[in-house]
Amino acid sequence: MIHVGRFVPPLLRETQFRRFWLGQTISVFGDQITQLALPVVAVLLLHADPTQMGLLTAVGLLPHLLFSLPAGVWLDRVHNRRRLMILCDIGRAVAIGSIPAAFLFGFPSLELVFVIAFLVGSLSVVFDISWNTLFVSVAKREQFVEATALLNGSRSLSSVAGPAISGVLIQLFTAPIALLADALSFLGSVFFLRRISAPEPPIEHEPGSMRQQLGSGLAFILGDRIMRPTILSAATLNLFNFCFQGLFILYATSPSYLGVEPGLLGAALGLGAFGGVIGALTASRIGRRLGIGRAYLLGLILFPASVILIPLAGWVSQPLILAFLFLSEFGQGIGVMILDINVGAMIQARTPDRLRGRAGGAFRFINMGIRPIGATIGGVLAGLLGVQPTLFVVIVLQLSGALWLLRSPILALRGMPEPAE
Repeated sequence: MIHVGRFVPPLLRETQFRRFWLGQTISVFGDQITQLALPVVAVLLLHADPTQMGLLTAVGLLPHLLFSLPAGVWLDRVHNRRRLMILCDIGRAVAIGSIPAAFLFGFPSLELVFVIAFLVGSLSVVFDISWNTLFVSVAKREQFVEATALLNGSRSLSSVAGPAISGVLIQLFTAPIALLADALSFLGSVFFLRRISAPEPPIEHEPGSMRQQLGSGLAFILGDRIMRPTILSAATLNLFNFCFQGLFILYATSPSYLGVEPGLLGAALGLGAFGGVIGALTASRIGRRLGIGRAYLLGLILFPASVILIPLAGWVSQPLILAFLFLSEFGQGIGVMILDINVGAMIQARTPDRLRGRAGGAFRFINMGIRPIGATIGGVLAGLLGVQPTLFVVIVLQLSGALWLLRSPILALRGMPEPAE
């Protein structure tokens, strides 16, 4: 007799982590639908131009720049961050659901999409910083790499199925109706979050004014010899990656460029995302073989190098366009999983409990706050240079993020770093 439990990872046999993982898995599947459906609504139904598409991406990410630091200080003083995560999920479900409601009642507008993108981004700031605290409540230090791999494995699987499901839903029911699936996914996350009972790390009240508290997270991130090159390399990659991301759906779906139908685009991206599954399954092994620091460097190079196939697709025939999109997504998936799993575990291990909210807020302030700037730059450059030349330029610039690691102690890291003093 075959025992199914033998094939279940040990962490998923632990009730608290399993509930956490299930909630996040449902949520990331829904996010994949919105990631395709929302830009399709803007481009094909509301006729957004390249500059507006760059601004839409920027508006959704702007809350990370505005609110990450104060949210981090506040959340270091909140005793029940799980409850806040539940409220944020409910708020995001209502916000996303309002877009199909607007189309149903006959008052859709690009302005509404901008407002919803900003609101969802704001709630995501609070949710994601709180997530760091709940993560260390349901996983032990020695389980950080395995836990991060499982969570990123769900993300990579959602990248396989999500675009294909999203493309089918858009083709069958239109993009606004497809967004309802994401709204429901947030409620699924709520269901499992409510069932987690693991105690959160204790709150340590530290002296100092609000201004000093705001600065303490940034001082740690920028002053620590491990965290500083980590954030600078990640921020450089993300700045120029979001120059690209703000233009990708427009470039892929507009008849003026690649002209790929949403259903075919979703299928190509979904199949290509199998690379993420492979990356999630092998990232921890690569980290052990190369060392966690060198594995991070590998991800920083492999991820952006794979993106070059997308602007190159503008010079090939239609069947080859889909092949180029598939291969690019496949390489990106492997690279981003190697990157995220190893660096995510490294950051969790290096951050002391008393600073988790502020350090998480500071990290997101830089790493996520740089993204709306990138999306805006991408839209402006596309207006000046054209979309395809802009994509080539920003992909090359993404690779420069790896340069921050060359003289850092990160490349010498074999395993988890010790928590900072």
